[in-house]
Amino acid sequence: MASKESVGNTVKVALLLCIVCSVFVSAAAVLLRPTQQANKDLDRKTNILAAAGLLKDDASVEEQFAAVSTRLVDFSTGKFSDAVDVTTYDQRKASKDPALSEALSSDDDIAGIQRQAKYGVVYLVENEQGVDKVILPVKGYGLWSTLYGFLALDADFNTVAGIGFYEHAETPGLGGEVDNPLWKQKWIGKRVYGDGSGVALSVIKGEVDTSRPQAVHQIDGLSGATLTGRGVDNLIRFWLGESGYANFLTNLKNGEA
Repeated sequence: MASKESVGNTVKVALLLCIVCSVFVSAAAVLLRPTQQANKDLDRKTNILAAAGLLKDDASVEEQFAAVSTRLVDFSTGKFSDAVDVTTYDQRKASKDPALSEALSSDDDIAGIQRQAKYGVVYLVENEQGVDKVILPVKGYGLWSTLYGFLALDADFNTVAGIGFYEHAETPGLGGEVDNPLWKQKWIGKRVYGDGSGVALSVIKGEVDTSRPQAVHQIDGLSGATLTGRGVDNLIRFWLGESGYANFLTNLKNGEA
């Protein structure tokens, strides 16, 4: 009589357990997908509101985000576009798709992102006078990782209303200080563009001398995290420059977007 503890029986039991477990895992993944997507959307909306200084404790995120409209921008024209469905469009995934993005030359790729999506998503907060704030997705390479965040501008499309990074892997206590509320507070009220051409806003090395005229365009550097600060500086220059949202902001200001 064959032993019930034979190698063959052991293998059969192991295979059966693997099949049962894989079925449970697959079923759980399918059933939980809507919840995971809802949580992802909620997190995105929370970060957008927080970056613009609009997140409040006395109302739900969904209620507050109802005041924000989501639009698609064609980077080649700097104008709104309906080329793809903005409700399902993922700019981050599009930047990896050759059909929806373009490779950047080393000279143009100051943010270290390699490819840029053809279309960008922008978030608008409007009132009776028009657009009150515009929130722009930004990303760029720091010391160890790509930083993903949002930059908000006031109604003049030049004054910073806020900034926030929701994903990165910079060193805690050093480059990770991009999350420090005190440092993010220093951005509010700074000007992106000056009298000349191009982006004037920059993250400097050391502290800003507030007595100098250019202080309105400068942000204190991150102590001990020069390369992360340089990465933030580069991503700002890229996304607020000609390769990013500069043409769109000009069109929006002139009522031509």
